[in-house]
Amino acid sequence: MALGMATVAYELRFDAGRISLDLLATTHPEERLDSTEVLCAWIVGSGLVPDGTDLTHADPSWLVGFRELRGSIGQLVRGAPGHGYGLAPGHGYDLASGHGYDLALAHVNDVARAAPPAPRAVRDEDGALVRELDGPPGCAALLGAIARDAVGLLTDPVARAAIRECEGDNCPIVYLDTSRGRRRRWCSSEVCGNRERVARHRRRAALSRT
Repeated sequence: MALGMATVAYELRFDAGRISLDLLATTHPEERLDSTEVLCAWIVGSGLVPDGTDLTHADPSWLVGFRELRGSIGQLVRGAPGHGYGLAPGHGYDLASGHGYDLALAHVNDVARAAPPAPRAVRDEDGALVRELDGPPGCAALLGAIARDAVGLLTDPVARAAIRECEGDNCPIVYLDTSRGRRRRWCSSEVCGNRERVARHRRRAALSRT
């Protein structure tokens, strides 16, 4: 898939509230991480690395690593022993999948051992301090940063209780609800929220014609 502005602006989303949850969003409405070019756009857009970071060394094995970590995080976020993780009924832990949960947990913990990319502060052309990386980041370092975010999310009771799954039709996106009163219903008011408002308007219009 060619990478263009539409891909960066629309297909790649970074509004889930945590980088590990943003990674989960790359499966909807279809696979987004289908080329190293798009993966690199996601890595920069997510804030994992500063804009302009050299990622020309990324290869197809990175796609495998990111997708595997995404799958494990998805299993952990959508349910765990004794916890619903704030998700809607039916999205909690299934005792029959306990073995899969343990494997996912072991995978995330193993990936989290890698040290994340080392940052440094340097002066830009105007003399202001900006963030750079000490060198081109490796795949393991980038995955380690995401896995550490997932560990932090799942072990923080407050954050864990704020995990929600979008109420939009056929939308599996999981996000962190930091709204006042924890009343956020959709992954995005502009996307799923707008669809719901349009559908509601059409239903009312149809009723008025009967």
